[in-house]
Amino acid sequence: MSFDLLFFAFAIPAVLFAGVSKGGFGNGAAFAATPILAQILDPALALAVMLPLLMMMDVAAVPVYWRKWHGRAVAVLLMGAVPGIVLAGAVYSFTDPDVFRLLIGVMALGFVAYQAVRRAGWLRIGATRFSGVKGTVAGLVAGFTSFISHAGGPPVAMFLLPLGLDRTTYQATTVLFFWAVNLIKLLPYVLLGFFTAQTLLANLILAPLAFLGVYIGVRAHRVMSEGLYFGITYVVLTVSGARLIWMALT
Repeated sequence: MSFDLLFFAFAIPAVLFAGVSKGGFGNGAAFAATPILAQILDPALALAVMLPLLMMMDVAAVPVYWRKWHGRAVAVLLMGAVPGIVLAGAVYSFTDPDVFRLLIGVMALGFVAYQAVRRAGWLRIGATRFSGVKGTVAGLVAGFTSFISHAGGPPVAMFLLPLGLDRTTYQATTVLFFWAVNLIKLLPYVLLGFFTAQTLLANLILAPLAFLGVYIGVRAHRVMSEGLYFGITYVVLTVSGARLIWMALT
C-alpha cells in the first residue's frame, strides 16, 4: 500500500462517505467505504484501514445513547455475532483475496437489492414478538457480514424492525451492537495480520477526514434529502460491487 495520488483519490471520498452516513443518515450505508477502498487495495487492507476509522465515528455516539438501547436485543445479537465473526475469520484463513473481493461485491449488490425490495413494498416486515432464536441467527449473519465488509446492517434491521422499537431505542441498540462488534473484530483482525504499519499510518492521516465527514453529515442532514443521499449510495455500491465481482472472477 503506497500513499500516492490513486490511494487518496479513493480513500478520501470513502472515509468522507462513511462519516457523512454515520453523522447524518444512519449507519447502514457507511460500509460503502469498504467496496470503494477494495478497488485499489487488498480486501484485508481495506478492512483494516476502515475499522479504526469506523470505531472513531461510533465512539462518540455511545455516550449519547447510553442505556437507551434494548438490552435483550443487544445480548442475543451478540450471542450470534461472536460465532459469526469466528466463522468469517476461518473462511478468510483458507481463502485468497479474490474470494473476499467476491464476497464484498456480493454484499454491496445484496444491500442495494435489499433496500430496493423494501422500498418497492415487496418485503413487508410486520410486527412480531421478541425471539431469542431469531436474534441469534440475525447476529450470526451480521457478525459474518460485518467481518467481511463492515456490512451487518440488513440482518440486524430485519430482526429489530418487527419489534416496533421507537426511533431512539432502535438507534441506540444498533449503535451499541456495532460498537461492540467492532471491538470484537479487533482481535481476529490482529491475529490474521490485517493491521500493518501502513494501515495504522493511514488511520492517522485519514482520522481528521473521519470527523470531518461526521460533521458534514450532521449539517447535510438538515438540508439534503435522504432520497438523494441514498440514491448516490446505491449507485456507488452498484458500480463498486459489480467491479469487485468482475475483478474476483477474472
